[in-house]
Amino acid sequence: MPAGEEFRAGFVSFVGRPNVGKSTLTNALVGEKIAITSPKPQTTRRAIRGIAHRPDGQLIIVDTPGIHRPRTLLGERLNALVESMLGDVDVIGFCVPANEKLGPGDRFINDRLNDFPRAKKVAILTKVDEASKSEIFDQLLRLGELREWDAVVPISAVTREQLDILSDELLKLMPLSPPLYDDESSTDETEDDRIAELIREAALREAREELPHSLAVTVDDREEREPESDGELGLLELYASLYVERDSQKGIVIGKGGSRLRQIGEDARHEIEALLGRKVYLSLRVKVMKEWQRDPKALGRLGF
Repeated sequence: MPAGEEFRAGFVSFVGRPNVGKSTLTNALVGEKIAITSPKPQTTRRAIRGIAHRPDGQLIIVDTPGIHRPRTLLGERLNALVESMLGDVDVIGFCVPANEKLGPGDRFINDRLNDFPRAKKVAILTKVDEASKSEIFDQLLRLGELREWDAVVPISAVTREQLDILSDELLKLMPLSPPLYDDESSTDETEDDRIAELIREAALREAREELPHSLAVTVDDREEREPESDGELGLLELYASLYVERDSQKGIVIGKGGSRLRQIGEDARHEIEALLGRKVYLSLRVKVMKEWQRDPKALGRLGF
């Protein structure tokens, strides 16, 4: 960093209805896949931290589950997780898609932002690549009517349109601070957590609509095989479980003759190998844990 230039670092959390592009935005700013993405709502279930490094600062991005009106104990815990994180961040980025009208869910979340007076508020209009100029203009007007924002930025995380401007605006709002993470860090997620999420992403891609909320994944064991030659990494054996709530859902995940589970395993293995930079053997089992979203003990076992 040039002499005399100020370094800033702090935490930003993106909030919004499920499926407005928060995880895609997190990955785009960090520059690698930190959070899984899916067109299905409530894909994100944990507060995932990604670190975006710049010469003049660090943005620590907390990608949270979408705020929603909960229908299960899991939903209540996800909302509580969001609220606990928002109490600690420096900036809250309120994400609204450019190609959808503002609805009751957006206004509900906007009202909740008043509960976090310490954080600066930035409106982020996402998915501008999927909207017309008139739709973008109208949506910006509606956002301006909600409150006085510290910044308003229309972006596309897919085409990277105005991502640099968003990064600039977020960093301006961060406190002066030394780096909070070393230059090599891109996330504080554990490796097993990232592997489990990649498996869940593959399963969400293959599963029917009724499955997303009922699907959880754990990495149960890993074994290192001896390398075949010096200087190489041996094969990593991973054993993971996919949990559903009903026997009928187990059949959906497995598929006819095990076809869907094999596809899930193949898709996940490719992603895991890209993440780890090594060959992986992946073994998946599907288990039924009755009504786990409503069972406190089950939620604890699954890490919620």
